[in-house]
Amino acid sequence: MPTDSDSAEHYSSFERVLRIFADVQPREGVTCAILIGNIFLILTAYYLIKPVREGWLAISDIQGLSKLEIKAYSAFAQSLLLVGIMPFYALLAATLSRRKLISAVGGTFAFILVLFWLTQPGLPFEMMPYAGVVFYLFVGIFSVTLVAQFWAFCSDLYGAERGKRLFPIVAVGAASGAVVGSWLGEQLVSLEAVNAFDLTLFAIAPLVAAIALANWSDHRGTYGSPSEWTTNRWNEPAAPTNEGAYQLIFRHRYLTATAFMILIFSWVVASGDNILFGVVQESLSNSLADLNTTPEGFGKALQEATTVFYGDLYFWINLFTLVIQAFFVSRILRFGGMRMLLLATPFVSLAAYATMAIAPILGLIKIVKVAENSSNYSVNNTARHMLWLPTTKEMLYQAKPTVDTVFVRLGDGLAALTILIGTRVIHLDNKGFIVVNIFLVLAWIGLSMYLYHEHKRWSAAYVENSPLPVPK
Repeated sequence: MPTDSDSAEHYSSFERVLRIFADVQPREGVTCAILIGNIFLILTAYYLIKPVREGWLAISDIQGLSKLEIKAYSAFAQSLLLVGIMPFYALLAATLSRRKLISAVGGTFAFILVLFWLTQPGLPFEMMPYAGVVFYLFVGIFSVTLVAQFWAFCSDLYGAERGKRLFPIVAVGAASGAVVGSWLGEQLVSLEAVNAFDLTLFAIAPLVAAIALANWSDHRGTYGSPSEWTTNRWNEPAAPTNEGAYQLIFRHRYLTATAFMILIFSWVVASGDNILFGVVQESLSNSLADLNTTPEGFGKALQEATTVFYGDLYFWINLFTLVIQAFFVSRILRFGGMRMLLLATPFVSLAAYATMAIAPILGLIKIVKVAENSSNYSVNNTARHMLWLPTTKEMLYQAKPTVDTVFVRLGDGLAALTILIGTRVIHLDNKGFIVVNIFLVLAWIGLSMYLYHEHKRWSAAYVENSPLPVPK
């Protein structure tokens, strides 16, 4: 097995290029590239359909609710669905091999995308009731489930030592996939023959390709010559025993703290997104006021304008995410360690919301959301996934997907509850919601500090490729 002491001539030319971004060792380059391509394709598929979600939701009216409330309450509904779905996912993980699990979940999502394309307004019905809300729920589940599953597989394939070195560069695939997906979506909808809803069909191609790459990387292992340990994993269930996701999370304080840290940061980010969505809808409605006399024309114009705005927003977020992920994350980890990786994003959020509290206007909010989200999708995402490296297979395939789905969406749900109480009970304005977020960020910082110390303790107890003596 290659080690850090291998001489320079053992590196391929491709591996020398990869070493610009992370500490890639000899013979690790090909599998690393496959995994980069895998998450690249998953994020490309997601960012093709994400603007469709916002546009479809913009024309989904529910009597008595504002656009902001519809978006926020839909996010809360996602968390309720996931609470019921994830025990079933945990059962699948305890039954299927990791390769079959990835294929089954990805294939199911591809099939559902076809069904949604068939329910778009005008095909076969003019407007199916609540279809936009249902699609919003699906896209939220699609994104967190596939991404969580990928990183669980990555942790399983690499183990703690290689994962710590290679996760920053693998995550470059996620950042670049998001950039390409958002850019490609903009280009496709600009074509006369393509409407926004057709992006759901275009997303199927990268999703199917991602499944194929996952199977390939599972087959070849880290170095291309699978060890006995790797070949044994081909036929074993992804999670060798079914301990139960929620039991695992609440049995170990490390996992409990991880779950609540993710809940808090999701609450912060979702609240910021809700504030932005409300400002965007108000601004666009004012700019399209001359179309108010023709509801059909107004609705179509609002949908297209919302899709274009978010397409542009996601492009800039993803471009900065790519730059940070490619050139800064591995260096932050190298020089600042896990502590810096965990704390960088909450301090960016603290600065962002303090700025928004002073001047809560659309242009400025857009800029600080680009800063916050790009840091979240690069630095914070890498830190979140690295927290799971010193854990068992059951924790990876049962607890991690549950934390990365249920607790993420519970954070979204609490953001929805914040909107409900803030708008209906205590009548907060945008500045009031921003102040709430500042207090949440302070709690996020406290949990991140605790997790840094717990991660050190768990890492010391971890022995790669052998059962983990789990701390309590």
